[in-house]
Amino acid sequence: MIETVRGTIHKYGMLSAKDRILIALSGGADSTALLLALRELSGELDFTLSAIYIDHGIRPEETPQEIEHCRRLCDSIGVGFNVASIDVKGYCNAQGLNLQEGARELRYDCLERRAKELGYTKIALGHTAEDQAETVLMRLIRGTGVSGLSGIPPIRGIIIRPLIEIDRKTLEDFVIDRVKTLSSDLQVPFLIESSNLKTDYLRNRLRLQVIPQLKAINNSLLTVISRFTEIVRDEEHYFNLLVTKTLMRLVSRKGDGFIELFWQPMEGIDRAVLRRVIRRAVDDTTGLRGVSFTHIEQIVELAKKGKSGSRFYINRDTRAVKGYSTLLITSLKPTPLKEQVVNEEGDVILHEAGLVLTVSETDIASLQRGPLDNNTALVDADKASFPFTIRKRQPGDHFYPLGFGKRKKLQDFFVDQKIPREERDSIAIVTKEDKVVWIVGHRMDERFKVDKDTKGVIKFRIKSLRT
Repeated sequence: MIETVRGTIHKYGMLSAKDRILIALSGGADSTALLLALRELSGELDFTLSAIYIDHGIRPEETPQEIEHCRRLCDSIGVGFNVASIDVKGYCNAQGLNLQEGARELRYDCLERRAKELGYTKIALGHTAEDQAETVLMRLIRGTGVSGLSGIPPIRGIIIRPLIEIDRKTLEDFVIDRVKTLSSDLQVPFLIESSNLKTDYLRNRLRLQVIPQLKAINNSLLTVISRFTEIVRDEEHYFNLLVTKTLMRLVSRKGDGFIELFWQPMEGIDRAVLRRVIRRAVDDTTGLRGVSFTHIEQIVELAKKGKSGSRFYINRDTRAVKGYSTLLITSLKPTPLKEQVVNEEGDVILHEAGLVLTVSETDIASLQRGPLDNNTALVDADKASFPFTIRKRQPGDHFYPLGFGKRKKLQDFFVDQKIPREERDSIAIVTKEDKVVWIVGHRMDERFKVDKDTKGVIKFRIKSLRT
């Protein structure tokens, strides 16, 4: 095992001389093997070690015994040991996460903060070849793109995984053998966490039920998956360079909970590349959660073929909306539109809708005719003239949809257009004396249309605030 770990460290360039390594130690077979293997290699490779136990606050009945076991183990080999605590349940409740997801986020955050505070240059985790196989299968089952099949990276930033090519049986035998030689009062060579034996979680079911059956079909399963993930990672490196260059020219703006991309250039981007671009955009945006490979496919379809104003909900909070020039992926709640009065020609900024409304007046002879879309409305100046009011919907609003002619409630129109309830107050309505002239970006009123008797025209045109 030591030879394999040494080879993995050299293969991926995990360590440098004088590195200070912080090991995440739980007392289980994986982290114990990691601690013992790195302790044996520390003199040869010239690095120092310390270990940390992270109390998640989830299993208070087991934690004290685990801490004591880890402390004795570290004392027996002369490695420093300390303990940190995180509030997983409180974090999950506040962020709306399940325990596994919340624990992972807090654990990584805690390790990276401690490493920075104490001057450690690397964080070592005990992920194994089994963990790699479980991760790949789990992502495949849940739906993932090719990038997801690259599995757990052997090295990411200051995080290293020296056991990523070791199977669990090998490392368990290694731990049992090494612990026998220690002058300590450890009652067992390693601990078994009770939650690892339950089949409530998908990862545990794969570990306890599925992978053993797959190994019966191919005893080299772990090697095959490990080799596969290595090939995928090499190809991902190439694609990542391409994705980075592509994404740089697509981003309109981004912030916590949203990212906005220009969709026109997407029409000429190959679907295989666009999937990766959107995946990267989502992953790099704080506050966007639960976006699966299936959702990425839907976003690609929306960008390439969706009409302006089209949208779909990814989950309760997150949605993708195709605007007039941009594609917005956001978990932020829409802001109700503020009322404004338009007394003359010019630009009106509709911040809440993310639009600029340009208003101009001309005579019918000078009007440059062209195909009309939802971004433009032409109003007969004799039927409605300045001033106009731009506002959100109000109770009792109704209009006569252009081309339909019959009276219709705005509420019914929004329902027919499948506009989500929470977004309706951010849609701008152009009105004249409380009569609806134009539902901006959707439909004009029949009563104000240009006809054969029109002499003067007021033109309304919208564009994205960011273009």
